[in-house]
Amino acid sequence: MRKILIISVLAFLSLLANAQVVPTLTAEVAEKLSKMPLGCIGQEFPNKTSHVANTAVDGRLLPSELHPAFYGCLDWHSSVHGHWMLLRLLKTIPDLKNKAEIIAQLNATLTPEKMRAEAEYFTRYQVANTYERTYGWAWLLKLDQELYTWDNPEAKKWYTALQPLTQQILKLWKTYLPKQTYPNRTGVHPNTAFGLVFALDWARTFKDAEFEKQIDEKAKAFYLDNTATPAYLEPDGSDFFSPSLEIADLMRRVLPNKEFVKWLNKFYEEKSIKRISEMPIISDINDYQGVHLVGLSFTRAWCMRGIAKELPKNHKLKKQFEVTADRFLANALPLIFAGNYGGDHWLASFAVYALEK
Repeated sequence: MRKILIISVLAFLSLLANAQVVPTLTAEVAEKLSKMPLGCIGQEFPNKTSHVANTAVDGRLLPSELHPAFYGCLDWHSSVHGHWMLLRLLKTIPDLKNKAEIIAQLNATLTPEKMRAEAEYFTRYQVANTYERTYGWAWLLKLDQELYTWDNPEAKKWYTALQPLTQQILKLWKTYLPKQTYPNRTGVHPNTAFGLVFALDWARTFKDAEFEKQIDEKAKAFYLDNTATPAYLEPDGSDFFSPSLEIADLMRRVLPNKEFVKWLNKFYEEKSIKRISEMPIISDINDYQGVHLVGLSFTRAWCMRGIAKELPKNHKLKKQFEVTADRFLANALPLIFAGNYGGDHWLASFAVYALEK
């Protein structure tokens, strides 16, 4: 029965891609996607810990000993946003068939004891204050924001449990941001603009005016005078972010609408728009770095949709970005189910975020 369900979903998604019909997050698609984090949150290996050992003792610790909650899904950040995704689906699609399994997983992970241990990691080891900066930090705040905004008894319990880790991440970020002299413009995890987008969303939800001001000032210092961005050089071979679109997605939040439109008009040249609108070429979907390009379609889509919403009806990019975003989604969604663990451990979260946007 499960094999038949998978085949039917894949066939449906293939038809969507071929017909360029915009996929939607139906209960059936959501259930299929949810199986990916459910399948890897408790899978310890393969694993990329990114841990800098202080001694031979902690150098021999297992991933689950370093991180009792977020040790699965290959790396810490993928486990975190896998939990965000499960929570988001539970919150928005209450009739999911595997609802009980999702609740059981969240109950097993989001406990006070495990969250205290996760928080302590960032102070226990010598250079741990840079661990997951700022990509993992951003997804942790997204998880925190999702819990806070759900009026549900279980969510309130999980939110309370998460607080030691949330407060530790906030402390690290608020200490680091004033000292950050230059932005990271990469198309992978350390991208500054992506991190600041999620941080700003969190700050506004919680009405943290001080943090919001920090983010606003840094965004303007980093990007306000940027013109003719060289997006015609995108992407690098393992990008899952468009560096230019991430900047634009941040600046639409920071600038008043009319100022943002003026800024955007100077930010992109035609050759760059053409380049970022092209479908990424994925020569080997089984390559753990090459599969990042599937994620690039999802992040381009959610950035383009967000930017398009801020543009006036007569702006030349409004319709173009809307159509291109839909094309990216229709192409990328079937590819999630065509790879291996290199994509399985993280892509479903990106799909959910993009489909909802």
